[in-house]
Amino acid sequence: MGSVAGKVVVVVGAAGADNMGQVIARRFAREGAKVMVAGRHAAPLQQLAEEVGGAYALCDITREADITALIDATVKRFGRLDVAINATGYGLLKPFLDTTHEDLDYMNAVQFTGPFQFMQAVVRAMTQGGSIIQISSATATIMLDNHAAYMGTKAGIDHVIRCVANEFGERGIRANSISPGITDTPMAASAFASPALVELFRREYPLGRVGTADDVADAALWLASDECFVTGQNLQVNGGLTLRRNPRMSEIAAVLADGTGASR
Repeated sequence: MGSVAGKVVVVVGAAGADNMGQVIARRFAREGAKVMVAGRHAAPLQQLAEEVGGAYALCDITREADITALIDATVKRFGRLDVAINATGYGLLKPFLDTTHEDLDYMNAVQFTGPFQFMQAVVRAMTQGGSIIQISSATATIMLDNHAAYMGTKAGIDHVIRCVANEFGERGIRANSISPGITDTPMAASAFASPALVELFRREYPLGRVGTADDVADAALWLASDECFVTGQNLQVNGGLTLRRNPRMSEIAAVLADGTGASR
């Protein structure tokens, strides 16, 4: 068993088949954690909970009542809460001047207000200390065209993570973010359908490859372990991408237009 054996872990954003939340949940279960998975769709959550020997609950991160019910259900089922991971997100790609008030309202609900309220509920429930992990993005630090609303809210909640770490460290609560780059998950399926587009991104990674959900799960496992003496940080789990850059939209368009981006 691993260093999180016996810990109670809740993972929000685990209702999509093989998405990052599901990969994280499976990894923690393999290491002996007791896992509560949550999201907006019952069928995949139930299947995942059965697979990992855990439990599931419906939770829309934009609904405070859902968040409260999820944390209450976790504590009722397992007796406590040790690790809370938010893997939700809304990958809007839209030009800055075309982004509407409705876009901003929804983005804020999913990526700022919801995570803020999730952390509030989690802090109240972590009576014996614990680890809070927010899945952020390299784009909260470096640029990607047509992604301002996503990037801004990710950067904002990263700073809230630092606030939580500062205020509640004396209670033994650690709070950190993990920032992947482009990652081979269902959320990025359209990009990974184009080998040429993947290569365009890959060449900006000093370690020579783009990331996987397993890379993120590995980092989350360490942040959740008792051996981790880190709080208030944003771990750039992206192979060094933030030392360089993401491609510009003009470069992406050129790759897709020259016919080399055919689906694999």
